[in-house]
Amino acid sequence: MIPFVDLRSAHAEVAEEVLQGFDRVLQDTAFVQGPDVAAFEKEYAEYSGVPHCVGVGNGTDALELALRAAGAPAGSQAVLPANTFVATAEAVVRAGLRPVLADCDDDHLLIDPASAEAAVGPDTAAILPVHLYGQQAPMAAVQDIATRHGLTLVEDAAQSQGSEQQDRPPVGLAATSFYPGKNLGAYGEAGAVLASSPEPARAVRLLTNHGSEAKYRHETLGFNSRLDTLQAVVLRAKLKRLARWNELRRAAAERYDKLLSGIEGVRLPRTAPGNLHVWHLYVVRVPARDKIMTGLHAAGIQAQIHYPTPVHLQPAFRDLGYAHGDFPVAEKAATEILSLPMHPHLTPSQQEQVAETLEKVLTRL
Repeated sequence: MIPFVDLRSAHAEVAEEVLQGFDRVLQDTAFVQGPDVAAFEKEYAEYSGVPHCVGVGNGTDALELALRAAGAPAGSQAVLPANTFVATAEAVVRAGLRPVLADCDDDHLLIDPASAEAAVGPDTAAILPVHLYGQQAPMAAVQDIATRHGLTLVEDAAQSQGSEQQDRPPVGLAATSFYPGKNLGAYGEAGAVLASSPEPARAVRLLTNHGSEAKYRHETLGFNSRLDTLQAVVLRAKLKRLARWNELRRAAAERYDKLLSGIEGVRLPRTAPGNLHVWHLYVVRVPARDKIMTGLHAAGIQAQIHYPTPVHLQPAFRDLGYAHGDFPVAEKAATEILSLPMHPHLTPSQQEQVAETLEKVLTRL
């Protein structure tokens, strides 16, 4: 069996440090907002190159709270890509906004700036680029759209921890997820909001804690979405290893490129110019994708799909009024994309087996 992700091997690297941290928390009974939370927030802010980080309960909350902290008016519209996990659109709705969708570009499956700008209307208040699969969206173009139209810009950075982009504008407001399978993953649900200025950071911190900075004094209506102290212990241990783990992911992606480049019918992923990819996912495009995935599974290779149905075709978003054909690039890609096993502990022999099996399955089509 070749797992899609290998959380056991990742845990083995940090197990001793995590257990020592858990023991420290248990001894201090610092279960909620303990010192490890503040320490992780400081360390992840420094790692990400921003002044402020606020830990929250999960990545979906992070997106919603960032939108609320930015002051996007309820009832207004937010532009986001059709090719994303449903949580991006879900957070927009939870924040009281209406999703307006844009297509993706065919080479990288990231938000298409031309399609995004065409989606901007008089009621548009925000734009949410998604840094998909481990590389960043075209931020210079997105920032230009936001500036010219006066839009709030919130980045969905759940899949891009440690990624970089040459000549990109600085992060203003970004949300990330520490779901266990992410490049930086917790041992349960966790997330964070990154901010370049103190005002939205303070607003997020208020919202996460029932609208309160001082006990029993509530400045606004808020939520209960605090980063758990035990998860902060895990994240602190893993953060120390994230740069090396991302290097291992890049090496694995290069190895896949070489192994798969000669296989007819396999379209390899591409890195956009100026991007430093961290390969959260390695996504190829193939014909008869479902049959190929079935063949890989039969051989013990845990391939997956990210994502099989674009947002506008999800039953939960039927009320947006979109139909088949509205976002042709995203729709076509959804029938072809296949995520191969990718994690820092993937071995060359496992990748060779993946490539050999993929080639065999393709020849039987």
